[in-house]
Amino acid sequence: MAEIIGLPEPPPIGASALPAGTFDGEAVFVTGAGTGLGKAIAGEFARLGAAIVIASRKPEHLEAGQAAIEEIGGRVLTVSCDIREPDQIAAAFDAATDAFGLPSVLINNAAANFPVPAEDMSTNAWRTVVDITLNGTFFCAREFGRRHLLAGTPGSIVNVGASYAWTGGPGFAHSAAAKAGVKNMTETLAVEWGPYGIQVNGLVPGLFPHEDMTADIKGNLSRTNEKDVVQPAMRVGRLRELGWAATFLASPYARFVSGHTLVVDGANWQRRALTNPPVVTVRDQMGKGPFEG
Repeated sequence: MAEIIGLPEPPPIGASALPAGTFDGEAVFVTGAGTGLGKAIAGEFARLGAAIVIASRKPEHLEAGQAAIEEIGGRVLTVSCDIREPDQIAAAFDAATDAFGLPSVLINNAAANFPVPAEDMSTNAWRTVVDITLNGTFFCAREFGRRHLLAGTPGSIVNVGASYAWTGGPGFAHSAAAKAGVKNMTETLAVEWGPYGIQVNGLVPGLFPHEDMTADIKGNLSRTNEKDVVQPAMRVGRLRELGWAATFLASPYARFVSGHTLVVDGANWQRRALTNPPVVTVRDQMGKGPFEG
């Protein structure tokens, strides 16, 4: 009988599948790069020589992101930017271009998300998550695309998505709907802008625990077994693995990859059981009582 061993651990932090200096002389604009996944992605680009532009609404996130890039010896610029506001995005790209030249890569990582049963969701919650996750992603992509079209230069966009764009996301109706829009937009823009040298791809992370997870998401994880033993890989993701995937998609070695969404989750989203477990409502999973209006 075969021993259950799971997928091997990745190479250590600092390793890369790409040649050193792959992004020398280039700038990479990353939204939400002050925390978690965005910070990890930005770090891997910096290790490969890129100058990093971090865009975020929160000063503490800008400071954390800057410190992380400087710690590994990278060049970094922070810009305050609410991606719901196109004027702020334009100003952020102006600052980035003044500092490092027009960014050749855009990582649309910023998003809003929190678990809530659909019946409990406020109008403002729905609008805020869709506005940041879907509208903000498009506004950033549009600004990046317009500037490269005018300059006649190639570029690469990576939109960070979610697997429930395909499957639906009970407890995350707002985010799932927005991420489905992001996936569709990725495919649309890849076709529209391919003739002008701009590739557009998606990157979907699985479970990558990190210190910047929100309290409500940490609380949900603590009430479940959504950790190593329920992953087909028998482990969760390591942040650098997501960063490596992002750098590949935006690299010269992936120029013919466009309109694709790469899922980095050890096959977890494709897992199916031979027999269905009993249904547990979203409210029960979140530890909430009956809906009372």
